[in-house]
Amino acid sequence: MKPSIPKGTRDFLPDQVLKRKYIFSTIESVFQKYGYIPIETPTMENLSTLTGKYGEEGDRLLFKVLNNGDYLSKANEEALSNRDSQKLTASISKRGLRYDLTVPFARYVVQHQNDIHFPFKRYQIQPVWRADRPQKGRYQEFYQCDVDVVGSSSLMYEAELVKIFDEVFEKLKISSIIKVNNRKVLYGIAEAAGIEDQFMDMTIAIDKLDKIGEQGVLQQLAYKGIEGDKSDKILELLQIKSLDELEKAFANCPEGLKGIEELRQFHIYADSTPFSNEVVFDITLARGLNYYTGCIFEVKSKDVEIGSIGGGGRYDDLTSVFGMKDVSGVGISFGAARIFDVMTELDIFPEALSNLTKIIFVSFDQASHEYAYRQVAALRAAGIATDIYPEPAKMKKQMKYAHDRQIPYVAIIGEQEVADNVIMVKHMASGEQEKLTIEALINKLS
Repeated sequence: MKPSIPKGTRDFLPDQVLKRKYIFSTIESVFQKYGYIPIETPTMENLSTLTGKYGEEGDRLLFKVLNNGDYLSKANEEALSNRDSQKLTASISKRGLRYDLTVPFARYVVQHQNDIHFPFKRYQIQPVWRADRPQKGRYQEFYQCDVDVVGSSSLMYEAELVKIFDEVFEKLKISSIIKVNNRKVLYGIAEAAGIEDQFMDMTIAIDKLDKIGEQGVLQQLAYKGIEGDKSDKILELLQIKSLDELEKAFANCPEGLKGIEELRQFHIYADSTPFSNEVVFDITLARGLNYYTGCIFEVKSKDVEIGSIGGGGRYDDLTSVFGMKDVSGVGISFGAARIFDVMTELDIFPEALSNLTKIIFVSFDQASHEYAYRQVAALRAAGIATDIYPEPAKMKKQMKYAHDRQIPYVAIIGEQEVADNVIMVKHMASGEQEKLTIEALINKLS
C-alpha cells in the first residue's frame, strides 16, 4: 500500500521546517520583547473542557479521542442502535484534541491560579486540530502562536496586542491590514434591530459576509427568523464606516454605545505610536467564537487571498465556566500555516535559511578523509555548522551532494593538503578557491 498521511495534514521538508522555525522565532522574539512568558498545555483535553466553548459549529469540528481499551463496552446501547452519534460520543470518548489554545489557557489559569501572578502575560506556540474541510490555507492540523493577558480589563492591552501584530508582520515583511471591531458594537446592531435574543444567530451570519455576500447573509438571517425590517436594519448599519456616525445610530442602544466608548479608549493608546501596517475599524468583523465580549481583531494579507492570518479579542468571562469569576482576558493568535503559505507565495523568506550548514568536507582517499574528520571536529568545537561526506567517493558525486544541499563552502582535501596541513576551500557561488589553515578557516566562517 502506498504510504500516505491524513487529509488536512502536511509533511515538511528540511527547508520548509527551517522557514517555519524562522516564523516561530520571529513571533516569539516579539512576544518576549513585550514581557510575555511561555507556557505549554497537553495535546489532549477533557471533552468537558472543550465542548460548549466554541458554539455549535466549533463543537462539530472537535476531534474526539476514543476511550482506552474496549471503548464499546460502556457505550450507550440505545444511542448505538439508533445511530445517534452525539449521544454515543459521550459514552465512548472523554477526551479530545485541543481546538485552539485559548480555552485550554483559561482552564490552565483556573487550575494554577495560586502559582501565577496577575496580570498574567503568557505566550504559547503549539499545534491545534480542527475537523474542518481542507482547502487553501485551511488545515486540520496547524500551529497557533498565541499571546494573552488575563487579570486586567485595561484597554491598554488591546493596543499592545495590535502593536504586536504590527511589529511581527513588519518583521516578516507581510503587508497587512489589521481590522478592529467590538462585540458590544455588534450587540448594538442587534439592539437597534430589536433582536437582542438572537445576537449569536446574527453574528454567525455576519461572520460569513466576506464568503457568502449580503444575499447569503440575508438568507442565513431569514433561516433563523430574522427578516424584513430587522434584516434590512442590520445591513444598513453594516455600511457605517466611522464611530461618530455609528454613535448617532446607536442613540438608544446602551451596549452598542459602550462598545464605541471602548474602541475610542483603545485608540487613545493605539494612536500614540506609529504603525507600519494599516489599522482600520471594520463593523462587519464578527469573530464567530462565543467567548469574545469586547474588542476583536483580524489580520488579512494585502497581497495574497488566503483568509485571516491572525485574530483575537477580549473575553471577560471565559474562566467563569471553570469556576473562576471576574477575570477578564484578551489575546491574539497568529495563524502560522497561513503565514507560511503567504511568505512562500510572495517568496519573502531570507535566503540564508537554507544554508545553516556553512561548509562540507570532501576527500580523495582514506588518509585525506581521516585528516578531514579531524578538521571537522575543530570547526564544530568552534561552533561552526560543519558536515563531511561519509567516504572518499568519486569527487563528482561528492560535489553534487554539496551543490544539492546548497552548502556555500566545500573543503576539498587531497594528498597535498594533508602534507601541507592546510584546507582547500571552494566558494560554491563564485567558484573561487583558496588554501587556509584551520585557524584561518575558523576566522573566516565565524
